[in-house]
Amino acid sequence: MSAVTALAVLAAVLLTGCGARSAGPAEPPPVAQQARAGGQGGNQGNGRGQDLPPVVDHVRTTDPVVFLTFDDSAERDPRFAALIRERRLPVTLFLTDTVAGPVYGHLARLRSVGASLQNHTLDHRSLRGLPYAGQRAEICGQQAKLKSRFGVRPHLFRPPHGTYDTTTLRAAADCGITAVVLWRAALDPAGDLAYTRGDHDLRPGDIVSVAPDHPTGVGLSARTERLLDEIEDQGLRVGRLEDYL
Repeated sequence: MSAVTALAVLAAVLLTGCGARSAGPAEPPPVAQQARAGGQGGNQGNGRGQDLPPVVDHVRTTDPVVFLTFDDSAERDPRFAALIRERRLPVTLFLTDTVAGPVYGHLARLRSVGASLQNHTLDHRSLRGLPYAGQRAEICGQQAKLKSRFGVRPHLFRPPHGTYDTTTLRAAADCGITAVVLWRAALDPAGDLAYTRGDHDLRPGDIVSVAPDHPTGVGLSARTERLLDEIEDQGLRVGRLEDYL
């Protein structure tokens, strides 16, 4: 498949994927330091009590950093790799196999210039309410795909649409996930920041989700560059999320 064809296929799929995401996740995440609930009701996957991964939209830190995350979108814009390389951006990409799979080769290049590749399920199904087996298949299946394709086994997971339940956390733990990542701020297709809670300003430790492109919106690279200017104007910089979680 040519690069042009792959990008065209991906663009069509993305319009029905995370592009429908609202600024806020369906439920507020527990504070990371308080979210570990060892053995809550046992673990259906292995029959043992097990700590559940924390659910975070913000990292407790005094470092002047925020974290940029992208769901199945960065690979659409051929200028994005150049932006990562030029600005040395340690961004985090949460990948769904059925969406990003056609351009995994391009994603390998993004990884080579600083992007981290993490788990966003196999098929982008809403997980909340699904049986344990179905949720585990979605999460563990994508773990295996990314391990096979890139030689890495992700430890961060973002549930599609930001929706999850306790079963999601149990399944994620069984698949080797150590943190479930939501967002406190979201950059919409128009280039505006929306906040899920708290002050409407970026603050150290915020996790920012950058929405996929929309046909009537501003391109991903342009939106990201504007956001970087805003981050710098506030005396902040982009941190590597994996160094903090």
